[in-house]
Amino acid sequence: MFLTFNSTGADDAWLKAVELFREPNVPSNLSSRAGETIEQLHVGLSVSSPEQRWVISRNPPLNPAFALAEIVWILNGRNDSPFLNYFNSRLPEYAGHTPTYPGSYGFRLRHHFGIDQLSSAYQSLRSNPSTRQVVLQIWDSKTDFPGASGAPSSADVPCNVVSILKVREGKLEWLQVMRSNDLMLGLPYNLVQFTTLQEVLAGWLGVKVGTYNHISDSLHVYCSQIEWLKGAKPIESKQNTDVLALPKEESEAAFGKLSNVGNEIIDSRTGWKDLRSIVKRSELPVGFQNMLRVMSAEGARKRKHTELSEEIMSECTNPIFRQLWARWASRSSTPVQQLSIN
Repeated sequence: MFLTFNSTGADDAWLKAVELFREPNVPSNLSSRAGETIEQLHVGLSVSSPEQRWVISRNPPLNPAFALAEIVWILNGRNDSPFLNYFNSRLPEYAGHTPTYPGSYGFRLRHHFGIDQLSSAYQSLRSNPSTRQVVLQIWDSKTDFPGASGAPSSADVPCNVVSILKVREGKLEWLQVMRSNDLMLGLPYNLVQFTTLQEVLAGWLGVKVGTYNHISDSLHVYCSQIEWLKGAKPIESKQNTDVLALPKEESEAAFGKLSNVGNEIIDSRTGWKDLRSIVKRSELPVGFQNMLRVMSAEGARKRKHTELSEEIMSECTNPIFRQLWARWASRSSTPVQQLSIN
């Protein structure tokens, strides 16, 4: 059976998926490499306003700086692990203790197959908006298939398989297919990642953002997270007011600058006083500047300068970022809440 949910924003879509696991007919437990899970096969989510991409109702709250760092990492085609590990120190426990992450989405999309798939999609859709042949491939059967014993090929096998893009009625429609999807840890971040890619590509093409459609072939919850599931309750979400849709050249330049500045944030030689100047001297469009503020605020928090992190966030003009940050900064101590695995 295929289960589908239609929602305006990501938070409502996620809450509807949560309700699946509160029903008495949820399938029995299934073992996995990270523990026992409860699984629901073949679940589809459709979000009509992908710009409202943030899940605010998860408890424990999301780490917005990590989510934004992932976006920067993906758009720049990076696969170096230290960049993400800085914002999520427990990620190596699940993705491996390696200098690079072999399953990184950005590297797969921009380098792994010997083609920049994002640029190619842009060129194809710009030339022929009616084409049905634009597919972004992440899964690589040569490297990702499990061995004959069924053992994983690595600790970082991509959970996202393909993205299918179409332009219809002046809007970019996006279908994301996932072989495996952790409801509590992975899905909220996946929604941020791929709705952002959708908005960015729409900006390159000069079209509007259409619906975002997400297929989870295995949507699951770890049994150790059942209390988190019970704690998921609707929270009124602020609006995402930032726009990341820019022409391709401007967009690539802005994400490239965020990547470079991000390197400064994670550098141990960068002092807390330098973080203030990093934000002030960076000349970026408003939406990108707000992304930088969140990442820099996390850098200040990690350097134990709470006042500076709050000062930086007080200048953030995006209401949803301020709401996400307030929940993240005031969270109870639950280290695994930062993880994004599927």
